Amino acid sequence: MAARATMATVAEIAGVSVPTVSKVLAGKPDISEDTRIRVADAVRATGYLVRGGRRRVAGGMIDILVDGVASAVAGEIVGGAERAAFEMDLTLTVTSTSHPRFRIQDWVEHRRARPTVGVVLVLFGVRQREIRALRELSAPLVLVDPVGAHEPGLPAVGATNWAGGLAATRHLFGLGHRRIGFVGGPVGLPCVRERQEGYLAAHREAGIAPDPRLVRSAELTVAEGARHGGSLLDADDPPTAIFACSDAQAAGVYQAAGVRNLRIPRDLSVVGFDDTPICGMLAPPLTTVRQPLADMAAEAVRLVAEEHRYRGAAAGRQVELATSLVVRASTGGRRSAAARSRTAAGSRGAAAGRASR
Repeated sequence: MAARATMATVAEIAGVSVPTVSKVLAGKPDISEDTRIRVADAVRATGYLVRGGRRRVAGGMIDILVDGVASAVAGEIVGGAERAAFEMDLTLTVTSTSHPRFRIQDWVEHRRARPTVGVVLVLFGVRQREIRALRELSAPLVLVDPVGAHEPGLPAVGATNWAGGLAATRHLFGLGHRRIGFVGGPVGLPCVRERQEGYLAAHREAGIAPDPRLVRSAELTVAEGARHGGSLLDADDPPTAIFACSDAQAAGVYQAAGVRNLRIPRDLSVVGFDDTPICGMLAPPLTTVRQPLADMAAEAVRLVAEEHRYRGAAAGRQVELATSLVVRASTGGRRSAAARSRTAAGSRGAAAGRASR
């Protein structure tokens, strides 16, 4: 019979020390996310038994409701919630609220029959009917707030959107750009307003008057990024750089630049927001503002568990995690007006040639 795995076995496979494994299994906070993942993988691979020889078992069920699970943003959030739930002996159940047959009242009734430790709610825009229905449950409710969809009185975990907008625009000013386009999101979305306020604050800091003609409102999609990015690039005095409110929009700006024979970053610098996997898939890789989506979800899971154990502990708590600028190859120094003019003329000539054929 094979020997039972020990903590030393887990440590060897994970490439860490035994005390580090002990800290991860105890849920200590001073451990990096990469280390936690490696230890969790090693525990599963070895079948390591903890807590007096019993296999790790679910200490309860926790739910995450996501307004669509197909996006890169949602994927990052679910991944973070999954890892935190594993560390806390919780079983995570993911439900998409965007399915046409989903009804929140039906879901709430099911949860009355199958109790849940709590609900992590991820909405890309507050829907009051869902929040009202969920509050009928006795389980704790915490909002992951990737778009600033704040609901008064509800514990929420968000990010420093204003600081992210400031950092992105500062970076572009530092590279010599003076006309910086802004592709925002839907009007009224709090995160968009905060990112735009950061964009405007950077202008004030640099002593440069913002040009309202360089601002667009769009959905947070690739197609909208291409459409509105294209309208900025077709202007009489186009921007030399564009800050987009999402990585998906920034990918659309890449498309618009390609259609116009503009090269990134030689002819146009681009910055996104979120730091989703799409950044590394673009050529060149995208400079972006990292929103710690996985960490936000993990913090929400911890708040739910805390509220489950000590009612009122998380009531009304608002947590903001720091954003950070991740500089990659999509941003560079501003080219001279003459060089941009030659590029634009070449682009128009190529388009005319295609039309004549």
